[in-house]
Amino acid sequence: MTECWDSDGTPNKFNYRHDCARLMEAHKQHKTWFGLEQEYTLFDEYDNVYGWPKGGFPGPQGPYYCGVGTGKVFCRDIVEAHYKACLYAGVIISGINAEVMPGQWEFQIGPCEGIDMGDHLWMARFLLHRVAEEFGAKISFHPKPIPGDWNGAGLHTNVSSEEMRQPGGLKHIEAAIKSLEKRHEEHIAVYGADNAMRLTGEHETGAIDSFSSGVADRGASIRIPRSVGAEGKGYFEDRRPASNGDPYQITGIMVETIYGGLEPSKK
Repeated sequence: MTECWDSDGTPNKFNYRHDCARLMEAHKQHKTWFGLEQEYTLFDEYDNVYGWPKGGFPGPQGPYYCGVGTGKVFCRDIVEAHYKACLYAGVIISGINAEVMPGQWEFQIGPCEGIDMGDHLWMARFLLHRVAEEFGAKISFHPKPIPGDWNGAGLHTNVSSEEMRQPGGLKHIEAAIKSLEKRHEEHIAVYGADNAMRLTGEHETGAIDSFSSGVADRGASIRIPRSVGAEGKGYFEDRRPASNGDPYQITGIMVETIYGGLEPSKK
């Protein structure tokens, strides 16, 4: 991993890691953990979703999520090869599962603290493209690769600070959610391209132009897991980020919104 800098000695405009690293360093006392759930879709070399009938569609969604067996899941060989490659490379990968739409999968990176989250996810993405190449497959991170009554692809972002993990931490989670509500539009702006195609209020999403939260609510912007609501501590899940979002921008604005921004750089 390396950052991109311009010839004048300043970070490139697409070097989102630079400011993210500064934010993580400024607020390192909170020991913020992240876990990102990367959804993606597999296509063949002719841009057909893997496993779908040529020129047609599979059966309706329902039997594919976390499925097993022929006709339920496709390309498990690619998915497991990628998982093993991540383990070998030292990427903190914690799981894989088939998704709601056939031909769509997810892998989870984390928990990682601070800047490590973005580093590990970008490396995992690179390895996924590289492994898929060996099988003649293409990887799409588009948030709505197939229009219609099919789930989109997200990058659900799980967040937990040291304060949230302590007894009574739910009050810190609720305070963070209130802060996130105030900056909903700013977050959406950096949560990935074409996200309006996905955040429609359907297919387990909240509407892009509104903010909501709730316990065990997969249709909300922010979900508090049922176990967290019961135990009164733990983490929350931001379900708004698109699958093509930049993890440095996502985790950076998350920390900025909850704990505050940076002092202006000194010239």
